Amino acid sequence: MKNKKSNQAVFMLRNRKKSRLRESGYKYFFLCNGLLAIFVLGGIFYLLLTNAWPFFKEISLKEFILTKSWNPTGWNGASYGILSMVVSTLMVTFGAMLIAVPLGIACAAYLAEVASPGFREVVKPLIEILAGIPSVVIGFIGIVVLGPLLARILGTSHGLNAINGSLLLSIMSLPTIITLSEDAISSVPIEYKRASLALGANKWYTLIKITLPAGLSGIVAAVMLGMGRAIGETMTVLMATGNAPAFPTSFTDSVRTITSSIAIELGEVPYYTTHFHGLFAIGLILFMMTFFVNLVSDLILNKYQEVE
Repeated sequence: MKNKKSNQAVFMLRNRKKSRLRESGYKYFFLCNGLLAIFVLGGIFYLLLTNAWPFFKEISLKEFILTKSWNPTGWNGASYGILSMVVSTLMVTFGAMLIAVPLGIACAAYLAEVASPGFREVVKPLIEILAGIPSVVIGFIGIVVLGPLLARILGTSHGLNAINGSLLLSIMSLPTIITLSEDAISSVPIEYKRASLALGANKWYTLIKITLPAGLSGIVAAVMLGMGRAIGETMTVLMATGNAPAFPTSFTDSVRTITSSIAIELGEVPYYTTHFHGLFAIGLILFMMTFFVNLVSDLILNKYQEVE
């Protein structure tokens, strides 16, 4: 009997040791993955900064940010200003969010609160599949379908302009906004809705006045992540916005975004020239813009989780 109890004690002790070793292994595995992600992010920033630094020794930051013209190979002297590209990027992104945000939130609210479970299980995966469509296919649709359509509607010679880019980027941002917004709306405690209905409010009033405000932080984070997707998109805007380097004055103008300029010029520029380092400086600005957007969305998500 004593031997049996002692064997059981030894067996339990061995299981505890194995469990502790397994937990330690999981802990260090996830720690290494987290540190690797930070290392990669820091490496990208270091690469951009070290390659952009020689450019800023020749061109002041003020001139770089506030000058409208980007023409590194001009006959009358090179010009290194990205104001036109920054304005074009923000214009196309703003137009995309103007379309995607109300449509995405409305779709998310419908899926979370109105649609039947069977309909939701069919439609939500289809929306997520939309995120996997290659951007070159979306850009091709912009050239072949939207471009001629916009040209007829606007009465212009072509439809490769900021409106075209905004429409396409809104399509690409919708899966992110819909999926994350639907999760935020679904996570609102059911007690909030029951209390509103018990006080006499109908279903739509509860959705607009109770459910959406309660999930607002998560919805805002979804919008910010969708905006980050729009800012960093390359191939779609490269194909569908016309790539005119001039300063845009309206949404019917052809525009060139930051990502388009890097994609067009980096493969042909001579190495270690001012032009070469200038493209890395543009990349650094784009990195800071996307990093800021993702940082804000992460802070909002953390605040939302703390409230929950």
